[in-house]
Amino acid sequence: MTKKRWFQGIGLILLVALGVFAYQTRQVSHAGQSITAVGSTALQPLVEAAGEQYTGEHLGTFINVQGGGTGTGLSQIQEGAVQIGNSDLFASEQKGITSKQLVDHRVAVVGITPIVNRKNGVQNLTTQQLTAVFTGQVTNWKQVGGADRPIVIINRAQGSGTRATFEKFGMNGHRSRTAQEQDSSGMVRQIVATTPGAISYVAFSYVDKTVDALHLNGVAPTEANVIDNHWKIWSYEHLYTNGQPTGLTKDFIAYVESPAIQKTLVRQLGYLSPDQMHIERDVTGKVTQIGGAR
Repeated sequence: MTKKRWFQGIGLILLVALGVFAYQTRQVSHAGQSITAVGSTALQPLVEAAGEQYTGEHLGTFINVQGGGTGTGLSQIQEGAVQIGNSDLFASEQKGITSKQLVDHRVAVVGITPIVNRKNGVQNLTTQQLTAVFTGQVTNWKQVGGADRPIVIINRAQGSGTRATFEKFGMNGHRSRTAQEQDSSGMVRQIVATTPGAISYVAFSYVDKTVDALHLNGVAPTEANVIDNHWKIWSYEHLYTNGQPTGLTKDFIAYVESPAIQKTLVRQLGYLSPDQMHIERDVTGKVTQIGGAR
């Protein structure tokens, strides 16, 4: 071995050693630390799974994830009560939130679909019919081609980003009539599955074999249809911080945004990565083409 190659080899070893030392130092710097993320239940499964994976790779850290809905997440991050506020909405869409002080980190896109009890006998509705159901103009499934059974509406609570997205893009801005309200997407699914005549709406990630996801205007609620806005009921998933994140919060958000999570965990759990989208939508609902359409 020549002296030049020997020095190159030593240099490479030192470089690797310094990288390992820096990584271990970073690990130690967060040991014993914890952060709390609160809010959207549509986003909760992803943040929980990412948190578990992160803490498994960064021993001594803890990511505490709670639901409560978008309104709760945004109000708590604004108050500084938590490190991350999980939201289905742009912060500026939520009443009582001063969005200028919050920093947005978009980590996913989620499709939202109406779901019904499997015995209702309906697989497809038009936007007009869906709106009529949720506003109380239609009260029996036989009025829209289904079983002779009273319609039971299950809503998400006021302040829910899922509800706001559903009403804005699924009902053309109309408000649902007063009905039973639930804070949890999981509880909504359970009630719909076990209540004859029930209808509600959840993120794609909550749909399972216990309920039927409705087609809307003949369009299926699929990721492929969300990508180019053929299915219009979808939203960005946001991790909001109060100012620029630091420490463990900064590292965890970077972890969720990393290709390793975006190309695996995000898609495995029924979400879309923002870079998969062919269109972009702003806070007003305006759509811009950013990729190839089908």
